[in-house]
Amino acid sequence: MRSGRNRRSRMRMRPLSGLSVNRMVPNILTLLALCAGMTAMRFAMGGNFQAAVFSIIAAGIFDGLDGRMARLLKATSSFGAELDSLSDFISFGVAPAAVLYLWTLSELHGLGWAIALLFAVCCALRLARFNTEIPGETPSYMAPFFTGAPAPAGAGLVMVPMFLSFEWGDWLFRSPYLSAVTVTAIALLMISKVPTVSLKRIRIPQHLVIPTLLGFGVATAFLTTEPWLTLTVVGIVYVSSVPFTVHSYYRLKRAALARRTEPAEPAAVPLPTPPPLPLGEAVRPPNEWRH
Repeated sequence: MRSGRNRRSRMRMRPLSGLSVNRMVPNILTLLALCAGMTAMRFAMGGNFQAAVFSIIAAGIFDGLDGRMARLLKATSSFGAELDSLSDFISFGVAPAAVLYLWTLSELHGLGWAIALLFAVCCALRLARFNTEIPGETPSYMAPFFTGAPAPAGAGLVMVPMFLSFEWGDWLFRSPYLSAVTVTAIALLMISKVPTVSLKRIRIPQHLVIPTLLGFGVATAFLTTEPWLTLTVVGIVYVSSVPFTVHSYYRLKRAALARRTEPAEPAAVPLPTPPPLPLGEAVRPPNEWRH
């Protein structure tokens, strides 16, 4: 006990330095994402599943903004990174699992609860793996990709049956077996090593900037008028992009390995130098007459 107490006494927590209000904005957005995820569970316990889904979507929006605001304001810190990871686990691991269990998985009793736990555990493992990745050790060809589905994408994909149910009714899409298969597949995709697209690394060519902005405007218009159908299409497009992402990943990997194994240009071999002559001897010219 004494040795353990001594070890704890030697540990020192580094105090947080003073921050301006602007530099606290990313952490405030992270806390808003956490509160939105917790509120989703409250709505689900009250039977308001549409509000629960909107709360998780709001958490995803806040989560997408906090990192960008931190980089924009130069307010990145280890405290913010840890807070963001904990918020992601609650908002995209615990909240979707609880909402889906209350929505339909509870009909499977113990099996449904085990599947909900599986999703939460896989989300925690996915976040832990992401936090321990060292940027300097990641090959350059992996930069445009995530390893496995990120937590926000996983949370959105497991709710696709809910989107379909809200749009076309519960006659098929509220089946606990459909939700069980969907949740299990997405949970395994999160902890897999399947490369998935990373929007952070996508650069829009100059001639496509205006069409891209127009496309986002049209998508926003559909999202406000037909939210569930639009979110379903987004989920289908994301899943459909996985085979193309895998093909692109292996193409870049093969190109990188080919460049690494190319033979280097042979270096110039230096000519051997003649051994030095002993002292006292001179080199006679070849046409010298000897007497």
